[in-house]
Amino acid sequence: MKGNITTKELTCLEDQLDSELTLVKKYQAYAELCTDATLKGKMSAMADVHQKHFDTLMGYLG
Repeated sequence: MKGNITTKELTCLEDQLDSELTLVKKYQAYAELCTDATLKGKMSAMADVHQKHFDTLMGYLG
């Protein structure tokens, strides 16, 4: 990201990071609870998607 990040942007970024991390943890927990292999795979895939979102957002802070 170029330039300085504003306080408002930083607050929004922190909120989104919190949301993405919560979704990662939830989908991982759902995957662990699933006995159906297909559903377990879908839950794991969703956890991976949100982990990528989290990682992308963290990149804006670096």
